Amino acid sequence: MFILNDFSVVTSFIATYELFISLLSEPWILKTLGFAILVGSVMALIEKSGGIGGFVEYVVEQKSHVTSARSSLMLSYIIGVVIFIESSITALISGAVGKPLCDRYQVPHAKLAYVCDSTSAPISSLIILNGWGALLLGLVSTQISLGMIEGNGVDILIDAVMYNFYAISALVVTFLSVYFSIDIGAMKDAKFTPSSESEIHLESKSMYYMILPIFLMIALVFVFLYLTGDGDILKGSGSSSIFYTMLSTLLFMLFYYVPTKNMNLGIWIKTSLSGAKKLFPIAMILLLAFAIGKVTGELKTGLYLASLASESLSIYLLAGVVFLLSSLIAFSTGTSWGTFSIMIPVAVPMAVAMDGNVALCIGAVISGGVFGDHCSPISDTTIISSMAADCEVIEHVRTQLPYALISGFVALILFTVFSFIS
Repeated sequence: MFILNDFSVVTSFIATYELFISLLSEPWILKTLGFAILVGSVMALIEKSGGIGGFVEYVVEQKSHVTSARSSLMLSYIIGVVIFIESSITALISGAVGKPLCDRYQVPHAKLAYVCDSTSAPISSLIILNGWGALLLGLVSTQISLGMIEGNGVDILIDAVMYNFYAISALVVTFLSVYFSIDIGAMKDAKFTPSSESEIHLESKSMYYMILPIFLMIALVFVFLYLTGDGDILKGSGSSSIFYTMLSTLLFMLFYYVPTKNMNLGIWIKTSLSGAKKLFPIAMILLLAFAIGKVTGELKTGLYLASLASESLSIYLLAGVVFLLSSLIAFSTGTSWGTFSIMIPVAVPMAVAMDGNVALCIGAVISGGVFGDHCSPISDTTIISSMAADCEVIEHVRTQLPYALISGFVALILFTVFSFIS
């Protein structure tokens, strides 16, 4: 702002105030912020309902297929994939379920921590009916509003997610390492140690308290895309669709949980507000990301970097370079979301200026953010996965790193190959 306003403090302050007023007057921005907050309410209600515990109980006890070290890790893997509502919750639940089973078959906690970490963020960044989707859709929509790219935000984001090669590779590598009991690097020396007394307890009720709201979320997105697009899903409004989806899901949970005596109205309201409060800071980060996107757009930062890169960087290497740069930022900061907010406003204009594949470059940012986050010892998901599996953070980082590097190398190759194809 200082640069745009000739370093005048007063003018910059007024311009900043006007910037946020203009952002909050945009309907799609308000709906995206509302979506981010409603996601918190829905996640909190699902957790409070006991549906997750019921699902876990059903899988573990009523369908008892856990008879070995491999099947105990595979169950944690499956739970990590199925429960995609939020990366931290996914890691916690996967660890809570897997830890007693892994103790039974003396599986090293480092291996369980690896499974928890390598399913949580990757699956959350692939199935984006969560806070990840809110942030990414908002960042992409900002680039559309700035005129950097044209099209529907949801369509562009779905295309980008298809290029999320690191997440896909990490899920495949994790599955293979569990199924074939592949231990490489420091994982070969990982030893089993009995769990500490700390346990994560899940209240258990009918699993349908979890399954029905998640199914409804998935179905309603397409319904509202159809309605807002006047019969054409591809022309539907992404921000409106996801906002109406989460609002409808929240109302469904009210008329499902309260009449069935899962919880009373007071608890429903309290839980909803508590969940919204937890994700309110994310909505503020998202608003700041919108502001950064506007400012970098006016400064033409991406176009400037593209002009510099075009002199020495081949278009075929652009996606790979974006992936590596995003990885470095995420590793240094320990946050994939912060990396998205920094890199998407830079990567999109670069791709446009160099006539590259915009969706591929956005996919490279998403992949790089998750990859760097996986390798970083200061990442929240790294720490939470270690805690859930009762494993030392440094041991988890050392044992996971070889697998992450393999997945990262595969992703880098795919970004280069698809740059040539597209």
